[in-house]
Amino acid sequence: MRASKKIAGLVGAAMLLQAGTALSADLVISNWAGYMAPDIAETFKAATGLTIEVVNHATNEEIMGKLMASQGKGFDVVFVSSPFAHILNGQGLVEPLSDATVPNLANLYPEARKLAYDPGNTYAVPYAWGTTGLCYRSDLVKGTPDSWASLLAPTDDLKGKVTMLATDRWLMGAGLLYKGFSVNEKDPAKIEEAKTALIAAKKTLLAYDDTTFYSKLVSAEASLVQAWDGWCNYGIAENDKIKFVVPKEGSDLWIDTMVIMKNSEKKEAALKFVNYILEAKNHAWAASNIFYKVPNKPAMESLDPALIAQYPNMGMTPAELVGYEELQDLGEAQRDYSKAVSEIKAAN
Repeated sequence: MRASKKIAGLVGAAMLLQAGTALSADLVISNWAGYMAPDIAETFKAATGLTIEVVNHATNEEIMGKLMASQGKGFDVVFVSSPFAHILNGQGLVEPLSDATVPNLANLYPEARKLAYDPGNTYAVPYAWGTTGLCYRSDLVKGTPDSWASLLAPTDDLKGKVTMLATDRWLMGAGLLYKGFSVNEKDPAKIEEAKTALIAAKKTLLAYDDTTFYSKLVSAEASLVQAWDGWCNYGIAENDKIKFVVPKEGSDLWIDTMVIMKNSEKKEAALKFVNYILEAKNHAWAASNIFYKVPNKPAMESLDPALIAQYPNMGMTPAELVGYEELQDLGEAQRDYSKAVSEIKAAN
């Protein structure tokens, strides 16, 4: 999904990897910092004889701007979230995939082979997946917060102790779910309702925070935060009183994917790289090091049970995950979301 504190310790190694890789590398991979093993270049070369150059992007929007401007030229494999993979495919910028060209697709859970944006994994390979919910200090919050209302209409003891995500889709998602709507809602009237609710909720917030919310929990500056499940685990790593729950109204299913660019001149090598990542031992790295669930059955089954015990949301089943709403490309409605979020943040 994105880099965070656990990942931060790996970023330095990733940057050294990038800086030290020759420009004549066989493949150029663009990914979020720390989202792959820091020795990926060495292990991939040992397995295949191929070299890679890893470049980092901070956001989906950043890499999408580059891909649209260049029509994907200069990149071979790119990591993007599923709505952006869907856009790239619609623009004809990604290479088709199949079980014949990527045999390790067989390692994916059956549920990960039937995702709505790409049934059969015909153009994007899911790399990590998860959901969004409430991350809280069980010693500071009364009972178990089990509703999006806990964020948008907090009890008096939580006012000023709550943070929400700042990113358009997730901030609006909380408001939409609170109002009983879809996280992919396109009706302008319903988007307006969610915006109004979020403006009212702003008065009770400590902050909008996409990057340090779990640290605020650890320090007790915050008691309850909106969080991606994997990021809540970074807080749990520091304080076992921190817990994660999905609200009763439901949530989103986010998926980060790997795509091969249509204009890549190294498609055969790119296919080998994607297939290499899908090997159980390689894909398990993400789960055991950055605490994100991966949609790879043998990889997840190889995890130490103690890891699941320490971070219970790592034990969410594929059936549970796909029961949440898969984030979809909003098309023109994305402008409405961005406009609404701008107005929410500008409101007094």
